[in-house]
Amino acid sequence: MKHNYLIGTITTLMLCLGSAGLYAADSSQRQQVETLFRLTQMEKKIQESVDSVVQLQLRQNPQLAQHEKAMRAFFKKHIGWNALKDELADMYMHKFTEKELTEINAFYITPAGQKVITALPVLVQERNQLAMMRLQQNIGELQQIVGTQQPAQKPTQKPGK
Repeated sequence: MKHNYLIGTITTLMLCLGSAGLYAADSSQRQQVETLFRLTQMEKKIQESVDSVVQLQLRQNPQLAQHEKAMRAFFKKHIGWNALKDELADMYMHKFTEKELTEINAFYITPAGQKVITALPVLVQERNQLAMMRLQQNIGELQQIVGTQQPAQKPTQKPGK
C-alpha cells in the first residue's frame, strides 16, 4: 500500500515538474514574442489599423460621423490591441520557435533591423502603387485579350434531331 502511494506521489511530482518546465519554456517563448511586438511596434500598428478602418467607414458613409466615437470603441473592442494580442502571440508561438524568435529579435534590435521595420511598410506601399500603375498602363492589353475571346457558343440543333 505504501509502495503504491509512493509511486503515485513520485509520478505526480514528476508530472508537475515536467509541466512546470513546459510552462517555463512557453513563458520564455512568450517573452520573446512580446519583445518582438515591442521592437516592431505591433500595438501602434494595430491602433493605426483601427484608425484606418474607422476613417474608411467614415469616408464611405459620411452620415456615420455622428457615431464615430461609438464606432471607434466597437473596432477597438473587437480588433484593437487588447482584443488581439494574446491570439497574435499564440500565432507567433506556433509559427516560430523560441530560438528563432530570439534570432529575429537580435536582428530587429540592430539599426538595420529598426530600418527594416520603418522602411518595409513604405516599400510595400510603393510596390502596390507600382503594380497599379503598370496595370493601368497596360489595361488595353487585357481588354484586347478579354474582348477577342468570345464565349463558346452552344451548337444549334436542327429540328427533329
